This record gives sequence, C-alpha cells and structure tokens, in this order.
Amino acid sequence: MKALKPREPSADPAGDVLRQYLSFMLKGDVYAIGILHIKEIIEYDKVTSVPMVPDFIRGVINLRGAVVPVIDLARRFGKSVSQINRRTCIVLIELADAQDETHVLGLVVDAVNEVLEIADVDVLPPPAFGARIRTDFIQGMGRVGEDFVIILQLDQILSAEEMQLLSQVGELPSLPSGGGRHEPGSQA
Repeated sequence: MKALKPREPSADPAGDVLRQYLSFMLKGDVYAIGILHIKEIIEYDKVTSVPMVPDFIRGVINLRGAVVPVIDLARRFGKSVSQINRRTCIVLIELADAQDETHVLGLVVDAVNEVLEIADVDVLPPPAFGARIRTDFIQGMGRVGEDFVIILQLDQILSAEEMQLLSQVGELPSLPSGGGRHEPGSQA
C-alpha cells in the first residue's frame, strides 16, 4: 500500500514535544502505534496458515521473498477473530526481541485511519481498570480533541516466548510468490 516516512518528534508552539502515531480501528475502538515502529501498510491478501501456533497468529505472508508472521491483533486482545473486508489492512511493524534482533511482524487491523500528532503532555497514563484490553498492553491514552486513542505498548503485547515462537515462524523457507491460501472472506 504505502511506506510511511516518520518525522523526528517536533515541538508545538507551546513547547511540548509532538510525537506521531498511526491510528487504526479494531472492533470499533481507536488504537495508535508510534510511527517509528511502522515499516509499511499493505492490503490484506493471502495469508498462509501455520499449524500448532497460538490462535492469535493468523499465519504468514510472503513479503518480497521474506516470511512475515501475521498477528490478529483483535484475537490477541481476547476478542473475536477479525472479519476480513475491503478496508482490512496489515500494518507491518518492526520489533526488537530480548537479544536486540529486529523482527518484522504484521498486525491485522480493521482499518487504518490517519497519522496523528499528539503532544507528550496529552498522553495520560493507562486506566487502572475498565480498559477493554489488558492495561499492560497500553502505553497511554492519547487525548485528541474531546476523544482518546489507546496508544499501544508494542513490546508488551508479545511475551519473550511468543517473540521466540514468531522468530521461528519467520524462519520458514521462503514462500513462492502468490503462494498461500485465501482466508475465508478475503478479497482476491
């Protein structure tokens, strides 16, 4: 779809540091990820299932010859499996594991919204209770006008064991171009 070019954090006229976040929809809620973690956004296409992995791992995709694990973020948050439609995207992120090796992962989201600039002063601590996902997954609540977006703490979403499993999934032999099967309801 498109590659994102992050800008360095800048200051707004009041002197607060502004950071950029990619906002997206997931099961009716608005979430955001720091733009520095985002590698690219692609349309949801063919995902090849992998046996004996946790249910939140949807499978793998062939990204220019590399095997990239794809996580159903809604499922990871304990919600129902994402329904694929024309707005469904895979947000490719880069995460470092405990050994400081960088891994590319895909996150299935319902729709990508926009890039937001949120001042550090407008990022409030996660709520102690009442969140629809585990609070350790939340970096903070970004205030955007009268609304809030849930800013995710990516390094908390996957445990060390899960990162290890995903790195093993990512070491599968390269998939042939166009390889894989269609998910039910996916667009060809």
